[in-house]
Amino acid sequence: MGRLLRWLVPAVLVLVWLGISGMGGPFFGRLEEVQSRAATDFLPRTAESTRVSAIQAALADAGGFPAIIVYEATAPIDAATIAAISAQIAAIREIPGVGQVSPPIPSSVPGAAGSPGAAEVFVLVGAEDFSETVAAIRAITAGTPAGVTAWVTGPAGFAADLTEAFAGIDGVLLLVAVAAVFLILLVVYRSPILPFVVLLSSVSALAGAVIGVYAMAKAGWILLNAQAQGILFILVVGAATDYGLLLVSRYRDTLRVEPNALRALLKALRGVVAPIVASASTVVAGLLCLLISDLGSNKSLGPVAAVGIAFAVLASLTFLPAMLALIGRPAFWPVVPRPEHHPAGAALDHGIWTRLAGIVSRRARLLWIASVVVLAVFATYAPRLNATGVAQDELLLGAAESLDGQAVLERYFPAGSGAPTVVIAPAADAEAVLAVLRADDAVAAAEINGTPAVVDGAEVVELAATLRFGPDSDEALAAIERLRAALEVVSPDVLVGGSSAISLDTLDSAERDLRTIVPLILAVITLILILLLRSILAPILLLATTVLSYFAALGISGLVFDIGFGFPGADPAVPLFAFVFLVALGIDYNIFLTTRIREEAIHHGTRPGILRGLEATGGVITSAGIVLAATFAALAVIPLIFLVQIAFIVSVGVLVDAILVRSILVPGLLYDVGRAIWWPGRKIR
Repeated sequence: MGRLLRWLVPAVLVLVWLGISGMGGPFFGRLEEVQSRAATDFLPRTAESTRVSAIQAALADAGGFPAIIVYEATAPIDAATIAAISAQIAAIREIPGVGQVSPPIPSSVPGAAGSPGAAEVFVLVGAEDFSETVAAIRAITAGTPAGVTAWVTGPAGFAADLTEAFAGIDGVLLLVAVAAVFLILLVVYRSPILPFVVLLSSVSALAGAVIGVYAMAKAGWILLNAQAQGILFILVVGAATDYGLLLVSRYRDTLRVEPNALRALLKALRGVVAPIVASASTVVAGLLCLLISDLGSNKSLGPVAAVGIAFAVLASLTFLPAMLALIGRPAFWPVVPRPEHHPAGAALDHGIWTRLAGIVSRRARLLWIASVVVLAVFATYAPRLNATGVAQDELLLGAAESLDGQAVLERYFPAGSGAPTVVIAPAADAEAVLAVLRADDAVAAAEINGTPAVVDGAEVVELAATLRFGPDSDEALAAIERLRAALEVVSPDVLVGGSSAISLDTLDSAERDLRTIVPLILAVITLILILLLRSILAPILLLATTVLSYFAALGISGLVFDIGFGFPGADPAVPLFAFVFLVALGIDYNIFLTTRIREEAIHHGTRPGILRGLEATGGVITSAGIVLAATFAALAVIPLIFLVQIAFIVSVGVLVDAILVRSILVPGLLYDVGRAIWWPGRKIR
């Protein structure tokens, strides 16, 4: 019976996980069904711009968001050209999903032979299937007459290009991440079998996470966007592989002294359950702090990523051990660890880590002080990361019709014409509001749209103001703040929305999140570390090194983005996302190291335990850091500046953390402090 169970339990676990993988496969493609693409879905409900959008949706003439067709003439416009453009506009009106279509509005900037150089046409596109509608419009405008070129831009055009940039990217993203991890695992394990086993566990964890996230989004519990989906893929593969590395490393060491492979596996599993569960709990707790965010995109990422981490832990502690139990020692072929190669009582030689431990024992204070100085120097450049927002036409990296069209539009029309500021005012105050709008120097034009309508029992009217500046510019944001203050005097019920207002509300919300969520994450992680290590001093020291590493990563990234890549800035959510991932995942490596140090210190004393812990975990932590950096770097395949920046910051930060902080700074600091690190808990000699 015992022999039967030895094979039956692992076999059942493997079959269960393969079943989850099979069920999860179709859901990879179905995640798009539950994605939200509306910008206001990710704003706080109390933001003015969100309330304006809700009122617009309730008005009778609302039905979507605008696309702008801009025609540029490079030759004199004759009657035939006008007729051809008019025919295009008539055809566009017949496209399903198209609402109101304005007549061509000529520019005041002259073109060839004194005729207007361009004309713009506003097309209201329904939110349902907007990408297909924009594609149909572009198919028609592609056939412009000679001497005229057309672009489809505006909010709907940009959203369609953004959707196209993400189309099919999940498969590419996952393929790049898995291929990178596979190559790293081949080098780490020097085995053709183990990489497949570990990656199969990681992909199975991702399949389970996808099912869970789909169910949550379908039920309306979360708002899922393409960014969160891409981060989910990367995070699960990276975390599950890291946990797998920890288990396999412990298993390999145990096989060197234990003749029975199953007993060796069970011993290794018992040794890693606590640090894996503790580290995962820390990451999940940090991610769930995002639930208090004012921004829906941040709030949804918390539970999405937490579900991913939970499945990564489950797969690493059930599926992976089951696979290793079924395969046994041959999993390490051709370098199979055996007890006869390591005499009883002999210390295991971990190569470079054994030598590094010797250096730490002799130069601990010099090492940690030098490391702090290096990190502090890079941290001073953190302000170079200008996270005050990025203009819409710079969010996408590479060419896009909406970006080209926006550039043409701004040459002939006021910069804000593509994204007018929307004002909702009580009907009785409409004229006074209009006067305030027209009196502001930043407003190029303002008018009342349509007739008054009753919304939520109040009679309101919609006004549109065209700013002279680009919708994401500092001047436009300042104008929104100024207009809100001036209109508050006219009536406290006036609301200002539109693209510029959304950008301003997003920036304000991101700044509030940074002020509130960062301290909360630090408090939660500190508490978990205190409970885990039964010490107050050690958690404070560990958290301080992680925060210093975070600022150093921001400094390095700020320099590279500014000098190397020439990025115009960063999304205001970038520092928060980077903090969540770097601090939560950095603490992961702290937990891997310090739990092993505590385990060794109980038997050998604090300082010898620090050295033995460094020897035992140095290789696996460095390998785990390289794996996680490689998986996050895969996010750079998505041509979106936000994800490229997150990919770079997290990859650099993880490498700095795993190679410098966890391998040199922390061991040197803890060794220098000595057994006082356990204060005020039970003293370990």
